[in-house]
Amino acid sequence: MVRPKKHLGQHFLTDPNIAKRITDSLSPEGSNNIIEVGPGKGVLTGFLLERENIKLIPVEIDRESVEYLIQQFPGIDSMLLEADFLRLDLNSLFGEEEKFRIIGNFPYNISSQIFFKVLDHTEQVTEVVCMIQKEVAERIASPPGNKTYGILSVLLQTWYNIEYLFTVNAGSFFPRPEVQSAVIRLTRNERTALGVDAKKFKTVVKTAFNQRRKMLRNSVKGLLNEDVMENPLFQRRPEQLSVEEFIELTRFIAASHTAEGNP
Repeated sequence: MVRPKKHLGQHFLTDPNIAKRITDSLSPEGSNNIIEVGPGKGVLTGFLLERENIKLIPVEIDRESVEYLIQQFPGIDSMLLEADFLRLDLNSLFGEEEKFRIIGNFPYNISSQIFFKVLDHTEQVTEVVCMIQKEVAERIASPPGNKTYGILSVLLQTWYNIEYLFTVNAGSFFPRPEVQSAVIRLTRNERTALGVDAKKFKTVVKTAFNQRRKMLRNSVKGLLNEDVMENPLFQRRPEQLSVEEFIELTRFIAASHTAEGNP
């Protein structure tokens, strides 16, 4: 028996129809290398194992779940990793040049951290299909101009096309969560480079949204001098800027540093 553990954010999906919809949301074409994050009691794993010609690596941190999966799915121990996904060296699983996809019912309490890990591997992660808290899903999929548009929206939409697929009610889980869930799909877009320093870009995005109610001329003023704020982007709030405009803003800030002789 696997007991759901609050500190791991475990809410086990109990509806097999929802599980099949999630696994069917993986694109029919794509890398055969698939990581399942937090398989738990294997509600997705069973459907994934029915697929031909895939290399599945389920990653589970919970010892009870690991023992249950080994009993439930004979032969899975050869592919199952008992590990913390957030600490895992993903390059060691398939090689630094190999593409792979990620699927899972992400624990609510670490879903954002999982996405930041994905952002560290955008050249390899070609697709992510996951169930997360509905509020977080809406935020990630939100377009500019929406109140929920934020840091993760910009950073993920820089590299991925985001699709909000469907909502999952709390009654489909045990224990029943206090919030609704949603399934989204991230598909790698055609962007190969930012054209600006990636670290500087992240800094600009995070700095802007850390004071999201302020105009950019106030929220990012610590990144450059007041006398170079003639760019009209500074007269707007961060949630009003598209990915391309954040790239433009980063380029402008970097250019101002160069003009002043700063790094």
